[in-house]
Amino acid sequence: MSIALVILAAGKGTRMNSDLPKVLHPIAQTPMLVHAMRAGGALNPEHTVIVTGHGAELVAKAARAEDETATIVVQDEQLGTAHAVAQARDALRGFEGDVIVLFGDTPFINPETLQRMIEARQSHDLVMLGFDIAEIQPRYGRLIMEGDRLVQIVEYKDATEEQRAIRFTNSGLMACDAKLMFELIDQVSNENASGEYYLTELPALANARGLSCTAIKCDEAETLGVDSRVDLAAADGVFQTRARTELMQLGVTLMAPETVYLSADTVIGRDTVIEPNVVFGPGVTVESGATIRAFSHLEGCHVSRGATIGPYARLRPGAELAENTRVGNFVEIKNAEIAEGAKVNHLSYIGDATVGTGSNIGAGTITCNYDGVMKHKTKIGENVFVGSNTMLVAPVTVGDGAMTATGTVVTRDVEPDALAVARPRQENKPGYARKLFDMLKAKKARRDKGS
Repeated sequence: MSIALVILAAGKGTRMNSDLPKVLHPIAQTPMLVHAMRAGGALNPEHTVIVTGHGAELVAKAARAEDETATIVVQDEQLGTAHAVAQARDALRGFEGDVIVLFGDTPFINPETLQRMIEARQSHDLVMLGFDIAEIQPRYGRLIMEGDRLVQIVEYKDATEEQRAIRFTNSGLMACDAKLMFELIDQVSNENASGEYYLTELPALANARGLSCTAIKCDEAETLGVDSRVDLAAADGVFQTRARTELMQLGVTLMAPETVYLSADTVIGRDTVIEPNVVFGPGVTVESGATIRAFSHLEGCHVSRGATIGPYARLRPGAELAENTRVGNFVEIKNAEIAEGAKVNHLSYIGDATVGTGSNIGAGTITCNYDGVMKHKTKIGENVFVGSNTMLVAPVTVGDGAMTATGTVVTRDVEPDALAVARPRQENKPGYARKLFDMLKAKKARRDKGS
């Protein structure tokens, strides 16, 4: 059966108190909208329609960055959920299949739950998704069931005391044949206090036509919506707890799980050890058996088996670390390849560079890669020893087996097996330090007396 997704992403999110559209606020470094798109994308939909409104251009950009085939439509006036879905009519004209309606601010729906909705569609014309609330709350509509038949959705304010006691509540997500869905939406009335058109009317309209409606159940956590910064923090916490637990179940050691921050796409192999207070930004892959030591920050990088990172290391986008490499404290690596067995252990910056197998980069080394306009490449060969406090002014190449002396500024290529020395000749002036200190102390005394 063909599937189309309609994802509602038009809301401003007033309680977020932000210029950024609500659905673009990130959970685990990924916009909420993208979380919803990925959940629906697991069903291999034929069409994905994003209904935008507030901040439409920004939302469209984020959606197409995730799926360049996504269709963007605009809800110029926010007149309710049924009105929002109606904006997808032209985009789905001629489509024969099922539509699943998702919300861009409900990021935790499982693909398996959506698949169950599709399966329920085989025996019902319209399927809603519900969940059991732990405590009675007025914000959710109640799903009134007779056996497996959904009779209607009743909002709390309109419910009887008996109906208010029902814990099976509406998430808002639905699955329906595309043609039928738009027919039912055309019958929705806006005769309510808000003057808006709501999808919650569809089950009653379908039942009036003698059609079959049902509701399936999911865990309440899947339906967690985000309306405020407080909700956003809670949702991120939910993600982090799940992701950490999953990693540990897969064989990753988290020494202090609650202090490790993960992104939505973080990949870590088993037998890797993650020490406390490590942050994984987007685009990080760590292979099995690596060690990420405390207070390190990784983003857009790849760490191979047996590598050790940190403590207090920063790996930026484009950092590629081969097996058994060492990147130590207060080292920053950016857009650089560090070959097998190479070490950058202390207080160094390696950017736009390659470091060959077995090379050792001394403390305080800097690849001077930027001339104020363009970036330039530094190439360090195999088994090179770079002395402490070496400045490598790119573009420059240091050949295999070469060495740089401590404090050297390298401005020309160094041939293989050569020693590069480029620093001023030292001069010692006997007694000059004492004279200089005496002069400075006298100057300070005169200044203090004058004040």
